[in-house]
Amino acid sequence: MNKRKSRGAASAQSAPEWVGATLSEADGVRYLHLDSIWIQGAMRVAKPWHLELEYIQRMMAWMLWRPSESVTEGQCVQLGLGAASLTKFSHKMLRMSTTAVEINPSVIQACRLWFRLPADDTRLSVVCDDAGRWVADAAHRHSVAVLNVDLYDHDAAAPVLDDEAFYSACHRVLEEGGVMTVNLFGRSSSYLRSARLLAQVFGAEHVWSLRPTLEGNTVVVACRGGLLPERDVLNLRAAHIESTYQLPARKWVRMIRPLEAAAPDAEGV
Repeated sequence: MNKRKSRGAASAQSAPEWVGATLSEADGVRYLHLDSIWIQGAMRVAKPWHLELEYIQRMMAWMLWRPSESVTEGQCVQLGLGAASLTKFSHKMLRMSTTAVEINPSVIQACRLWFRLPADDTRLSVVCDDAGRWVADAAHRHSVAVLNVDLYDHDAAAPVLDDEAFYSACHRVLEEGGVMTVNLFGRSSSYLRSARLLAQVFGAEHVWSLRPTLEGNTVVVACRGGLLPERDVLNLRAAHIESTYQLPARKWVRMIRPLEAAAPDAEGV
């Protein structure tokens, strides 16, 4: 079984007693696990702010939907902390107001001990809470510019939260023009079912996918009211992202497909 499959948080309904976090290391990379072989996140020890996993890099594709001059404005929220890669990048590299919601306290502790997650400050808040409850809270409506969703249990079988009610709550927390990226992966899940739910909530014209990784992770981008920029605009934004943040954004541009054109076949297969 490939180790680079998925990461995320467990839900209150499926884990009344939280699975303890463990780690492994190989070739300079530290991996987070939840009592299984499945990787919940990774960090290159020599580059703790670098986004190590391919699909985690693609979760940053939301940057293409935002003007370069204002790409880091607003609040960025991660549902599912994993090894804190996205949270650290948003806080340290983008210097955005960043909130991470993680239900398993052992994951938060592991990230602080082993994965260089900073203490909370004026721009960073790590909340121990259920992601579904957090997005359903009326206090968060229309407050989020960027939402990253990566919610899996310790067996990485399917997304923990993956229904119309949850995606509707995600839509409500986004500000107008806000962008969400979702990692869709699971040995017992259906990419097409999840994608169709997102299309029902956001509208098919506001949902796109990137090609799946070799490991089978498909990142879907959904925008509250926004449309895909023209190709020349995307290319200019991608060049800015690559030069400023060293992310392979020009590659992402070539991967973007309308939802109706998307297929669940893995890249290179």
